[in-house]
Formats: sequence, structure tokens, C-alpha cells
Amino acid sequence: MEILVACMGNLLRGDDGFGVAVADALRDRDFPPSVDVVEVGISGVSMAQELLDGYDAFVLVDAMETGEDPGTVTVKRASVPDIDQYSEREVASFAADMHQTDPSKILVLGEALGVLPDVVVLVGCEPTDTDELADRLSPPVREAVPVAADQVERIVDELLDQ
Repeated sequence: MEILVACMGNLLRGDDGFGVAVADALRDRDFPPSVDVVEVGISGVSMAQELLDGYDAFVLVDAMETGEDPGTVTVKRASVPDIDQYSEREVASFAADMHQTDPSKILVLGEALGVLPDVVVLVGCEPTDTDELADRLSPPVREAVPVAADQVERIVDELLDQ
């Protein structure tokens, strides 16, 4: 099984750098060659390009606002979006706005391009703040990085065992 672990984030926006920090934490993990761990910054274009390589599963790591306490790590299986609910114009606007994007737009564009795997897992962390210019994670989000890295490793192991 070919698995893409894509970690999104902006190191200059405080907790938005969560995905980048998780990518760094995953570099020392012993994944087989069929698992690609990439840091894609904030560019949905980079993410779409990675998905074009063809994967059986996609794990997306990012700061995600869910309403939980800051630092809470959430893992959930993403539902593949129904592309028919979007107009051609909306999908085209997602592609035009892919330099700074959110995970839902990536899923829609991946589905529109026919490159989104059936298995999509989101690993998110509730941020304290992603709008303020800051070059470090807040304490609760920093503490969540190894937790999220462990979750990603568990998810990858489970997928490889299928």
C-alpha cells in the first residue's frame, strides 16, 4: 500500500506551523519506502502535485479548528466530498486559490482531479492562534506534536496491516 503523509503549515503563523513540526518529528521514524512523509507548507498546489503520484491512502496533518481545547489532537476518517455538490466555477476557484488553502478544498480538488484515494485520514490539532505572526508554537500545541506523530505512526501501521 502506497501512503502519503502530507503535513501542512506556516512556520510564521504560530500554531499554523503544527503540521511542519509533526513532519520534523516523523523524520526519525522508520517508515517503509511505500510511505512518503512530505511537508507541503501552505500550498495546496504542492499537495495536489503530491497526490498526482498516485497513493492508496492519504494522511493529512494540519492545525484544524474543531472547537476543542488548544492542543487537542483529533483523528478522523475524512469523507470523500461529493464533487457534484460544487459547480465547475467553485472547483475552478479552489484551484485558483490553492496557494493558501484549507484541507476541505484539497479534498474537493483531489476528487475533481481523480487523484484522491478512497482512504483519507485527517490528523489535526486545535490551535491557540493561527493568525498572529509568531515563529513558534504555543505550549499546548508544541506538547501535542509527539502525540500527533505517534498517532500518524499508528495510522500508517494499521493501513499497512490491511
